[in-house]
Amino acid sequence: MALSLRTGACAKLLPLAVGAAAVCTCCAIAAADPQTPGGVIPVCPTKALLGINCPGCGSMRMIQALVQGDFGAALHYNTVGILGLVLLAWSWLVWTARSWGKRIPNWEHFRHAPLVVGIVIGLWFVARILPFPPFLELRV
Repeated sequence: MALSLRTGACAKLLPLAVGAAAVCTCCAIAAADPQTPGGVIPVCPTKALLGINCPGCGSMRMIQALVQGDFGAALHYNTVGILGLVLLAWSWLVWTARSWGKRIPNWEHFRHAPLVVGIVIGLWFVARILPFPPFLELRV
C-alpha cells in the first residue's frame, strides 16, 4: 500500500527531507565558491544581460558567507536576502510543525505581510541600481 503525501509518515518526513536538501544545497554553494570568476556557478542572468543588480544578486555569495559564519560579509552581499532566508526558514518551521500536529503562526497570514515583502523587494531593487552614493555601496 503506497503512502499518500498528506498522511502518515510521508507527511512528517517530507519537510525534513526538504530541509536536508536545502542544507546540502547551501553546502554545495559554499564548496563551489561563487566568488571565483568563471567558476561552476554562473553569473546572474539579469546582471549578464542588462548589467544591473537584481534583488537577488549576491545571494550565492551571501549563502557562502553564512555557511562560513561570516555574517558581516553576508550582510554586504545581500541584506534583504538574509531577511528572505529568515522568512523562508520560518515558513519551513511552520510546515514542519504542522506536519507533526503543532500550530505555529505563519508570517504569510499577517495582514499586510505579502504587500510589505513586495515593497521591500521593490525598494531594494531600485536602491541597488541608483548610480550615485551612498547607493553605489549596495552593488556587488
